[in-house]
Amino acid sequence: MSSALGGGYRHIVRIAETDIQGDVSLAWGLARVKGIGYNMAIAICRKLGLDPNMLVGYLRDEDVAQIEELIKNPIKYGIPSWMLNRRKDYETGVDMHLVSSELIYYARQDIEREIRIRSWKGVRHSLGYKVRGQKTHTTGRVGPVVGVQRKKAAQQQQK
Repeated sequence: MSSALGGGYRHIVRIAETDIQGDVSLAWGLARVKGIGYNMAIAICRKLGLDPNMLVGYLRDEDVAQIEELIKNPIKYGIPSWMLNRRKDYETGVDMHLVSSELIYYARQDIEREIRIRSWKGVRHSLGYKVRGQKTHTTGRVGPVVGVQRKKAAQQQQK
């Protein structure tokens, strides 16, 4: 099988700063990259003419280079803008797709901006509360557990 694809089997393939096991299918392997979901992985496979069911370990170096190029500039390859994970960037207004460390960096920058302008989301972030409207009565608690004190209960029963 490896001779038909023009290369040998590799146990680990590095794509977009992420090590991917060679024994998983291409679609699921690409979905392990932070910022690429399963649907985006299928779109990448279709645009490059790769079989989404082939194992990642049988990818050639040229295929890996093509995948990384498409991840860096998906609009150039015809991926629609609604599939990108950062549309209309706050500073530049450009549609882009972020992966791995730059996705983490931009998310942190967005949170810091919200805190700096003191928006409601920023205030919730700065206080360590839930941000997206979840209930906080019973969940999201941090700190030591406060429970029933047995001493007081025992004293009241003796009286």
